[in-house]
Amino acid sequence: MNKTEKADTVRFTTKGQVVIPLKLRRQFNIEYGTRAIVTATEDGILLTPVTAELIRRGRGILKRKPGAKPLAEEWAEHTKRERELEDRHAR
Repeated sequence: MNKTEKADTVRFTTKGQVVIPLKLRRQFNIEYGTRAIVTATEDGILLTPVTAELIRRGRGILKRKPGAKPLAEEWAEHTKRERELEDRHAR
């Protein structure tokens, strides 16, 4: 949002629901049934819509490189290292 734009105000219902203004729903491609991630920040509550565009941008970020260890094996090694560190600090 541009800082020079007028901020919209909304009201919460008794169930904690809020209606996002139409111009913002259009701007962020929010349609019926769109889910959102709710995050507490220093400034307040951040709603991040999980739209098809967001999902498309995130595709492939967890893709493994060719020849890389299987994720389960890599995770097991990580867990082992973490336990060793915890054991060292517990002494």
